[in-house]
Amino acid sequence: MQNLSMKNLLIVLAALPLMYSCKNGLFGKNKKQKSSVTGWNYNDKNMGGFNVSKEKEQKTGPGLVFVQGGTYTMGATEEDVMGDWNNVPRRVTVSSFYIDRTEVANVHYREYLYWLENAFDDPQFAKLIDGAKPDTLVWRSELAANEPLVEYYFRHPSYNDYPVVGVNWRQANDFCLWRSNRVNEFILVEKGYINKNQLKTIQGQGEENFTTKSYLLGLYSPMPGKPKKNPLLDANGRPRNYVKFEDGYLLPNYRLPTEAEWEYAALGYILQNPKTKKKEGKRGEELIMNKQVYSWSQNVNGLRDSRHGSWQGKFLANFKRGNGDNMGIAGGLNDNASIPGPIEAYYPNGFGLYNMSGNVNEWVADVFRPLSNLDVDDLNPFRGNKYMKTAKNDNGEYERDSLGRVKEIPVTDEESKNRRNYQRGNVINYLDGDSSSMVTYGYGKTTLISDKSRVYKGGSWDDRPYWLGPGTRRHMEEDQSSATIGFRCAMDRVGSQEGNGFKNGNHFSKQRQNSRKK
Repeated sequence: MQNLSMKNLLIVLAALPLMYSCKNGLFGKNKKQKSSVTGWNYNDKNMGGFNVSKEKEQKTGPGLVFVQGGTYTMGATEEDVMGDWNNVPRRVTVSSFYIDRTEVANVHYREYLYWLENAFDDPQFAKLIDGAKPDTLVWRSELAANEPLVEYYFRHPSYNDYPVVGVNWRQANDFCLWRSNRVNEFILVEKGYINKNQLKTIQGQGEENFTTKSYLLGLYSPMPGKPKKNPLLDANGRPRNYVKFEDGYLLPNYRLPTEAEWEYAALGYILQNPKTKKKEGKRGEELIMNKQVYSWSQNVNGLRDSRHGSWQGKFLANFKRGNGDNMGIAGGLNDNASIPGPIEAYYPNGFGLYNMSGNVNEWVADVFRPLSNLDVDDLNPFRGNKYMKTAKNDNGEYERDSLGRVKEIPVTDEESKNRRNYQRGNVINYLDGDSSSMVTYGYGKTTLISDKSRVYKGGSWDDRPYWLGPGTRRHMEEDQSSATIGFRCAMDRVGSQEGNGFKNGNHFSKQRQNSRKK
């Protein structure tokens, strides 16, 4: 009996090193990840302490919908009744991205103004506050009694969920930047790297407010928090209380969508059954041949009715049917809205996006040129690049401006001239209005096009059906606004084009690869 006990003791003692090694990573889940090029461990203070994030997927930001990219015919796919010839059909590819499910509403924009008014409450920032407010006078008309909308549309709670209008392109762009910073600040609060009490103390922050870039560059020091089970380590293996972009927590900036992204998202081409939400097949090249007219349709006739035809004849968007007909006859209104309707009204498209046709037109990022479709690249086409870089002072240090943003300056032609991919810092006019094309735009004299002309798309409550087609495009100066133009935000997609849980490229099993070698 005594010999048996001794034998068991020896077995236990012999197993202890194995158990310890499993716990510390030789065989267990804590096994150190190694570099495939050097063999050194990642996240190991004894091997240099190079940190690699465990976060592998991009989170979906508030309000956004993932849009899987693909190929489509950009431009008008029906008769060009306006004779503009500025939307010539062309086959392009758009990378995957995120876009808002709805237009930005009055309540969202008032939230933005509330933050500005509190953070920049010093009288010296009065122009900043006034410059951010929407122009409610866009509702005025010389021969219409729309004056009540000047006072009520933006402010009254009845219109909280209606799209904000009277916002020019610059204001919409600034809103996107503000939204980016607030979302990332809240992420850091949730993760415990910023004290949650900081969200209570926005009053009087001024230039000391949080911006993502100033935080990452070390120009902003937040109230420290207490992250639970902190997985972030410094080179010495000690927990660190600051986050780097490489950690995978922070999101890319919200921004205005490009024209190509917006149009692709509006068409809603997606190979799935609308009832089951399941993919109908693995490949979808033929889907782009449908050439549908409006964003809500899934067939060439533009209809989307149930088996019994219960939707037949119903308006699936908010638009103007004809002269003097903005909503039909009492007791049988057609679209139930004489002006913009709620942001979740009407029928969503294949991606689940609301009001990509009708309700309000929407700003996109592009500078307008009539023949951009012929000039721009066929992958992620866009016109409007003015390359910028982060500025440094005479001491080689980064600086913030009076709004707390990190200062940026334009990239010069001198530092671009030896590059192979571009030779100018400002390429808004490349191939169309630059010195090599010999084209000039005399704004206000021979044309209404300038370097400040921005594209808007989608049609509105006051537009005829033609303008509801995703391929149609119009333009207005970036410092002007209208009662028919609003906006929604977008965001870059990083990583897999198929979405979270997928890898880029086609991957094959090792067994199949080995069998081919034989």
